[in-house]
Amino acid sequence: MTSLLLKLFVKNYKDTSDNTVREKYGVLGGTVGIVTNIILACAKLIIGTFSGSISITADAVNNFSDAGSSIITLIGFKMANKPADTSHPFGHGRIEYISGLIVAFIVLIFGVELMKSSVERIINPTEIIYSTWAIIVLALSIAGKLWLGLFNRKLGKAINSTAMTAVFTDCLSDSGATLVTIISMLLARFAGLNIDGILGAIVAVIIIIAGINIIKDTLSPLLGEAPDKELVENLAETILSFDKVVGIHDLIIHNYGSVKTFGSVHVEVPADEDVLLTHEIMDNVELEINKKFGIELVAHCDPIETNNESVSQQKTMLIEIIRKINEKLTIHDFRMVSGPTHTNLIFDVVVPYDVKMSEEETITKISKKVKEHNPQCNCVITVDRDYSGVS
Repeated sequence: MTSLLLKLFVKNYKDTSDNTVREKYGVLGGTVGIVTNIILACAKLIIGTFSGSISITADAVNNFSDAGSSIITLIGFKMANKPADTSHPFGHGRIEYISGLIVAFIVLIFGVELMKSSVERIINPTEIIYSTWAIIVLALSIAGKLWLGLFNRKLGKAINSTAMTAVFTDCLSDSGATLVTIISMLLARFAGLNIDGILGAIVAVIIIIAGINIIKDTLSPLLGEAPDKELVENLAETILSFDKVVGIHDLIIHNYGSVKTFGSVHVEVPADEDVLLTHEIMDNVELEINKKFGIELVAHCDPIETNNESVSQQKTMLIEIIRKINEKLTIHDFRMVSGPTHTNLIFDVVVPYDVKMSEEETITKISKKVKEHNPQCNCVITVDRDYSGVS
């Protein structure tokens, strides 16, 4: 069914890297959500009114609110595809994350309200009225919501959308709450048990946890999360495959929506190479990364000494010292300036975030160890951070 809808309503639906295709995915998901929830709400409202079932009528109201969530998702995707402008030169792609965050808060609020009503039901239990029509309608509602959730999850996976993942979780939450109503009716009818409030509280906890997790997932890209490890490794492999490139560092990747990604990197090349040649290499690196990964990359050329034996020896010595301090520390941009009385070793040291040393402590430890090894060496250290997994 999902594949059929995509073929009917999304042209070139397999090209999920295209912004227009992503927008159509979002519009399709939102539209199907609106239609499905309105149909379910109207059916429940009619049957709930005629049968006098409060649970069905309440569930109908919830479906109308879910239709509102689908409208938010649809609007979010439409706005996210707005072209870049003077005020937003990187585009509006992150609006998609904001729409997912709104849906996440709706899920959380629903969970809190369900918990409040469940606790009230535990304190003041009321008689549960069994209705065959209610069971049938609610069961069909669960089937419809599960299908809608799986539909959104499939679309969300195809375009890597946290907003659609939020809709999927919302559908699961609604299905769980409706299932509790059915179970409560059946237990009251055939076992004489009234545990509606207890079951509702259990489902409420699950929904609240799900809502908090969605909020975390949607906030992470807004705050600026680390790039995918596999992507970083593939980028490094591609850049290092260029002739004359001997290393890279300071790779930074950041995105403005799932398909709008920017980056920068320092590319190490031999210092004795022609400057025009190294500039051409940087241009080719940027073009290849854009072509292969769709990332707008700025490559900065870093000339390093590769044929100076004295520089190589001092660098090797320094690397060994740093590894003894902490094996996770790495260096780059190493230079050596020799004078009549002392030699300056100038370099950046990369301190990963999981290494619990302050900048001052790092500099002090390295400088002390180098002095112990060679009193004529002074260290001029810049502490750097690892933003991508490539030092």
